[in-house]
Amino acid sequence: MTTGAKTLENNSNSKDLVGRIVKALSGYYYVVPEQMEAADQQETADAMIQCRARGIFKKRGESPLVGDRVIYVLTENGEGMVDAILPRDSELIRPPVANIDLAVLVFSVTEPVLNLQLLDKFLVHIEHAGLPAVLCLSKSDLAEEGEETQEAKDIMEAVSRIYEPIGYSIYTTSSRQQHGIEALKHRLQGHLAVFAGQSGVGKSSLLNALVPGLALETSEISSRLGRGRHTTRHVELIQVGEGFVADTPGFSQLDFVELGIEELSSCFREMKELAPQCKFRGCTHIHEPECKVLEALESGRIEPSRYEHYKLFVAEMKEKKRRY
Repeated sequence: MTTGAKTLENNSNSKDLVGRIVKALSGYYYVVPEQMEAADQQETADAMIQCRARGIFKKRGESPLVGDRVIYVLTENGEGMVDAILPRDSELIRPPVANIDLAVLVFSVTEPVLNLQLLDKFLVHIEHAGLPAVLCLSKSDLAEEGEETQEAKDIMEAVSRIYEPIGYSIYTTSSRQQHGIEALKHRLQGHLAVFAGQSGVGKSSLLNALVPGLALETSEISSRLGRGRHTTRHVELIQVGEGFVADTPGFSQLDFVELGIEELSSCFREMKELAPQCKFRGCTHIHEPECKVLEALESGRIEPSRYEHYKLFVAEMKEKKRRY
């Protein structure tokens, strides 16, 4: 049995219980009883129950996910059996996790250098999923030392200038210096959040700073490739005070398989607000006359980099459509 999962004596009169799946590994689901979710980290770990899922899920083509609230029963061998999945508020396909209600997009100011096009691609996916998002700029201490100091400062200023006016909160953090950690921890309370971002940006280091004693494996950036090795290999919920964070495998690429071209502009907040005022219904915001998005771009009310990324994503989606 995995360390931290508690073996419970069989109770022949056991009734249906409610809990949350916090980890899925090798065919087992690790469930924390509902009444223990607000307990401290050690108490939660001690209460964790190792469960299998009933065969009926496979027959239905369903699968319990990390984050699911489930009904389970205790079994004769001191473990448990997941009987039913309670209705989900949300579901992500990649990473496979349920009931997320906050996305924290983690991007480092340098090592690797923050790529605004990649940031916008992440934001498109999060907006399409209907999740509130906040931005976290990690490794801020590297903006104060080393050869990349000015570049890192410029990036931090650009992110604030571009993304705060369209409604994204920005948390600047340094795991090494503990800068900004308490503010981010406060934001996570009462939420089931997902940390997303490319490999090597410091997600595991950030979680280690948020939860002292956690000791997640971290990885140095490869100087040859300019990116970090994946250090997270499965989805797991990590308790942060009275909230949970899904520590997820790093993303090497994102595609638009689940997203249609006609939906893309609604994933850019500033375009979504203006689109109803365009002359033509279904305006692509690229060549149509009396397009309010193009007018806002011309007057400086839409950031050129955001619009250029929008056009690049449209082209990428059209190319994929031609290929398939």
